[in-house]
Amino acid sequence: MKLDSNKILLVGSSGGHLLQLLRITPALEGLEKVWVCFDKPDAKYFLSNERKYWCYHPTTRNVVNLIKNTLQAINVLSRERPAIIISSGAGVAIPYAWIGYLMGAKFVFIEAFNRINSRSVTGRLVYPVADLFCVQWEKMLALYPKAKYIGRLP
Repeated sequence: MKLDSNKILLVGSSGGHLLQLLRITPALEGLEKVWVCFDKPDAKYFLSNERKYWCYHPTTRNVVNLIKNTLQAINVLSRERPAIIISSGAGVAIPYAWIGYLMGAKFVFIEAFNRINSRSVTGRLVYPVADLFCVQWEKMLALYPKAKYIGRLP
């Protein structure tokens, strides 16, 4: 499958995960951005002028929504063909990371800022397929040896 080298897919839950992704968007200037997020008031506000897909939630221990988000990931990734997928979590990142991996997209994961001493479930599940795995606390490098320490996002 030919990927669109000018397109980035940003995948994340609403709330803090969305805010983390919004903080990196200035670095993505000039690239086409497409979002996947929960249909929640904060996401509706921040993404009102963005191309987006609303994913299924809750994702925590919800097998039905995991299946729905996996089917959605197949559909969205086949349609959009992004060269890069960037996520800060949470659970919705998992199907997008693995389906993206199978389709040849690069995957970047940013472990949440509140992860100081322990790995997130999402981080553990996407780590094997991450082309770039970023942590915001230097001590997290002990838990994710191939990670890159980026410090706190601005």
